[in-house]
Order: sequence, then structure tokens, then C-alpha cells
Amino acid sequence: MTAPGGMPEDTSGVAGGDQCAATPGDRFDDEDYPAYSMGGAAELLGVTPAFLRALGAARLIEPQRSAGGHRRYSRYQLRLAARARELVDQGTALEAACRIIVLEDQLAEALRINAALQQSQAQRPNAAR
Repeated sequence: MTAPGGMPEDTSGVAGGDQCAATPGDRFDDEDYPAYSMGGAAELLGVTPAFLRALGAARLIEPQRSAGGHRRYSRYQLRLAARARELVDQGTALEAACRIIVLEDQLAEALRINAALQQSQAQRPNAAR
């Protein structure tokens, strides 16, 4: 699945995945499990709820919704929001910060794929070089 802004996002254990099959212990390690309320996320990051809503409007992060309709954020989304705050604090416009984060994430994913391909090629006997 691709997160808003074109970023690849692992959705194991969240919307589209089978949350019911996961045990509570599995959720501790799940980067994509929406464990944080808006207030909790804002407090952890040292931002206002309005900042988190602005990131949603900019389509950098799109929080899951609880059964009651409240926004819920994952650790992955909190890392993106923390990076956005860092860039905004340095004077970068919010929209530009979001684009930078998207590009950074795409580059990291491309590097990960490239490393995996190189590793699989190196493990093949008689691999053409």
C-alpha cells in the first residue's frame, strides 16, 4: 500500500490487514498499529493537534479512525510527523517539508530494494556479473 504523498507503507495489522488475527503482544512491535490518540501523539511530539491536522491536510499522514471516529496514529506516522516538525522548525514551509519527507522515504525504499537485489544476486552461484 502507498501512504498519502506516494510513500510506501506497510499495512500489516492495520486497515486492509487482519487486525483481529493479531494478538495484543504482536501490536507492541507493529510500526503501523494506530496506537496513539491525537492528544497523545501531539504531546509526544511537542506539537499541537492543529499541526497534526495540517499534516493530514497536506496528505503526509492519514491517521486511522477509531470506532468513535477519533484520529489514531501509528509509530511510523509519528516518525514522519517528527521529521516534519524538525524541518518546519528549521524554517521550511510545511508543504515543502512534506515533499522532502516523501522523497526521503522513496529514496530509502529504493536503496533497500537495491541492497536486497544485490544480496540475492551475490548469493546465486554462477551469477552473471
